Amino acid sequence: MHRPRRLRKNPIVREMVAETKLSKDMFVYPYFVVPGNNVTHAIDAMPGISHFSTDTLLKDVEKGLNLGVNKIMLFGVGDEKSEDAKSAYDTNSLVPVTVRELKKQFGDDLYIVTDVCVCSYTNHGHCGIMHNDYVHNDATVELIAKMALNHSEAGADMLAPSDMMDGRVAAIREKLDGAGFENVAVMSHATKFASAYYGPFREAADCAPNKGDRKAYQMDFRNPAEALREALLDEAEGADVLMVKPGLAYLDVIAKLKQNTKLPIAVYNVSGEYSMIKAAAEKGWIDEQKVVMETMFAFARAGASIITTYHIRDIVENKWI
Repeated sequence: MHRPRRLRKNPIVREMVAETKLSKDMFVYPYFVVPGNNVTHAIDAMPGISHFSTDTLLKDVEKGLNLGVNKIMLFGVGDEKSEDAKSAYDTNSLVPVTVRELKKQFGDDLYIVTDVCVCSYTNHGHCGIMHNDYVHNDATVELIAKMALNHSEAGADMLAPSDMMDGRVAAIREKLDGAGFENVAVMSHATKFASAYYGPFREAADCAPNKGDRKAYQMDFRNPAEALREALLDEAEGADVLMVKPGLAYLDVIAKLKQNTKLPIAVYNVSGEYSMIKAAAEKGWIDEQKVVMETMFAFARAGASIITTYHIRDIVENKWI
């Protein structure tokens, strides 16, 4: 008679034999920075998440640091939009200005990841330069590399290109190394799927396409083999971390990638996943703490060692971990 239940008898033995562990060190907290001063504006579609101006963001980041949240990802919202997305690499745009202020106040106590994509900077909402209603790959890659250098010059520790253009990791790495930023890391959105889970984010970041969709450059969610190929291409181009985005519907992709790379794997627990849990919890349909933590363990169990999630402040403030 085999009795596996012996090792589930009480909390002490369950903790001792747990195969998957979580710690605060695994988490990255996303922020949306907007123009102005003294701005803290709740995002309706993402309960508990707000837009911050640089000054109020500094205060909120300090609160997070006191709780052990020392890794953040920055998204800029509200810079000038244009066909050529020139504000994406302007040294006075929101992200580099905010990075400089964060580094001035917190130095190396805070690890800053920046989103590198131009969807919030184009007047059409797509992630690159449009030619005849098609996002031109190589022109966009050139733009993405300039944006990456701009963020590195401001003091970003890691860059997270999320555009899904072919060859952009190599272009970023070449641009950074040539300018003396060889120690700035690249966390590639290696398999970013064309997903319906991004809805609340597109409201928060003001980046929904005004025409068409992103299926011509983001990954087809039916194609796990192509997803693995995309990730391994980014590894070959010099990525330091490979990200799968979204998370919950793609645990199989995380697990498959874990088997095929030695690089750290990140997952982005995206806005739709977050907002669905929040909405159900507000209705009393689920136990928020239990569902959130089950979700986080699912990511770790699949193979992710870095989790970008909007839940992290709830997790640490409420001592769920």
